[in-house]
Amino acid sequence: MTERDIPESWHPTRGRKPDEMDGVYRAPQVGDTQPFGVPAPGSANAVNQQGLYDSQGLPINQQDKVTNNTKKRFIKLPRWMRGWVGFALLLTIIPGGIGFVAMAMLLKLPAAPNCPAIFWPLASASVRIHCAQLAASKQTVEDLLQAIALVKQLPQDHPLRGEADRFLEEWSKDVLQLADQSFQAGNLEQAIATAKKIPQDLSAYKLVDEQIAKWQTIWDKAQGIYTDAVEELRQQRWQSAFMVASKLLRVDNKYWASVKYDELNDIITASKEDVDKLDKAQRLADSKVVENLLEAIKLAESVGEKSYLYRKAQESIPAFGRKMLELAQAKMDERDADKALEIARQIPESTGLQTQVEDFIALADAQRNAWQGNVAGLQAAITQAQQIDPSRPNYDKAQQLISRWQLEIEDVARLEKAQTLANQGTINDLTAAIAEVQMIPSSNPRGSEARQNMNRWQSQIETIEDRPYLERAEQIALLDDINSLQAAIAEAGQIRQGRALYPEARRRIRTWVGKVQRIQDQPYLDQAREFASRGDLSAAINAAQPIASSGRALSGEAQEAIDEWRSQIRARDNWNRAREMAATGTPQALAEAIRLADQVSNKSILRMDANIAIDQWGQQILDIARSEGNSDMSRAIETARLVPRNSSAYSAAQEQIKIWQQFLNPAPQPQPTPEQVVPSTIINGQ
Repeated sequence: MTERDIPESWHPTRGRKPDEMDGVYRAPQVGDTQPFGVPAPGSANAVNQQGLYDSQGLPINQQDKVTNNTKKRFIKLPRWMRGWVGFALLLTIIPGGIGFVAMAMLLKLPAAPNCPAIFWPLASASVRIHCAQLAASKQTVEDLLQAIALVKQLPQDHPLRGEADRFLEEWSKDVLQLADQSFQAGNLEQAIATAKKIPQDLSAYKLVDEQIAKWQTIWDKAQGIYTDAVEELRQQRWQSAFMVASKLLRVDNKYWASVKYDELNDIITASKEDVDKLDKAQRLADSKVVENLLEAIKLAESVGEKSYLYRKAQESIPAFGRKMLELAQAKMDERDADKALEIARQIPESTGLQTQVEDFIALADAQRNAWQGNVAGLQAAITQAQQIDPSRPNYDKAQQLISRWQLEIEDVARLEKAQTLANQGTINDLTAAIAEVQMIPSSNPRGSEARQNMNRWQSQIETIEDRPYLERAEQIALLDDINSLQAAIAEAGQIRQGRALYPEARRRIRTWVGKVQRIQDQPYLDQAREFASRGDLSAAINAAQPIASSGRALSGEAQEAIDEWRSQIRARDNWNRAREMAATGTPQALAEAIRLADQVSNKSILRMDANIAIDQWGQQILDIARSEGNSDMSRAIETARLVPRNSSAYSAAQEQIKIWQQFLNPAPQPQPTPEQVVPSTIINGQ
């Protein structure tokens, strides 16, 4: 907040007394008033009540106490003022002088006053209006009323009374608008109390009673709708209650249309508990989460027998149980038997699925044994599956699994033999293990596992065969010179594509090739950087360009350097062009200079200079505009609009534009009322 802004709270009478201003006495002036129109001591209006003042500012009546002897002293008028000619001359000069001074004060554009420090009894009307506008701009009830109090005390015949009345009308409506916001928030009493704070002697007060009546009508209508909806709920007419409650949505009050409507809607929702229970249960079941399905079953079970939705609820319970079985089966498909069994065992008896659940648990436990991957586990699984009675729904599935497991027993025996051979780790043993698993058909249950083991053992054989090539290449590359690196590349290149170590060999080769390229290209890039350090950026770019476009190891690094050097060239060019353009000194040239300077990259060392220049040039444009404003405000406005947003002078330019626009387009004066016209006709003798 600036020093001329109004603080959070200040009083119209706050400020320094005239005899405290810089130690210099200021005699009361003509027209000075205290708050609420009371004449200030020493003003023209107070002279007749309090007497005259001497040269030291002390009041004198018909006598003045100077010494302890209480000598009498009378005011001695000049000789020329004692006759009627002198008085006539005074009566002619004084009103004219006062009128001239008043007109000069009206036409003068004063500097913005420091409102918190003003001594209001001596404040002029323009100062009061200005400070009142600042207060009203805060748009709070307290500040608006304070603004009204500052302005409404102006005399009816004051030259600024018309403008003051316009502001009073506007601020009164603002207070009324804030009161309406309280009404919309559900605070009727607060809204009425706020509206009644508008002074009754203002013309806008006639809107207060109208607005209060409107608020009361809306409020009574909303209360009636609410009462009718509650009665419908008591009669258990849910649909009718909802229709009545929906009328609140058309009430011109946000509180009743939102808060109170939601309150009624919640009551109706609670009354339709059974419907909502089943809807919620269905949503939970659709989520396919075990905990949600259990909650859905509980909700369906809680629907009472007397509810018309009881049958629907009872039908949904086994449906939810079957969804739990589906989730358990999905876990079995993922070979997660423990989780599947956990889900199945949570299915409540109320679902009526106990037979299906028991069969599922038996088969899941058998499958878990089969997944152990050995003959003993498969034999145990077959024994468990054979216990399922032919009358059970899962009997056919159990027989299919038994046939599969019997076939797997043969495959497992071959896999176990092959694994024993492969564990020896030699090339001959690994070759024999591969031959053993090749006897397992791909269509068999363990055919996929056989292929995986075969590929793994083949990879081990290739690794044993090719590892010496890679190890010799790494030893050669340790010297880290071009010849050694090239020899290492050749050695690792003997590992053929498709072999187990081929990807690793290619990674090593790429690393060694990159080192060779760096050794070859680094001198050229160093030379380019040397050019750049001497300021010859063009030569640096030309030297680095072949490296950047070669696709070799240093290409990326070279391209980054080139981009940086080009950025520096552009920044330097833009900065030079901006300074040349600014030297012209015209507003348009300065604006273009700012645009060019703003293109200097933030990474450039010239950016700080550019920022300083942007602020300076923006201020120059504003200074030119202010100079033009003395003769041509329209042209000054166009010039001030050239100040860009990124200049520190932008805010000041916008404020200045606003002042000029208000001066060029003043607000229209209100038309005189019939009461104001009548006195003039009487004076004219009509």
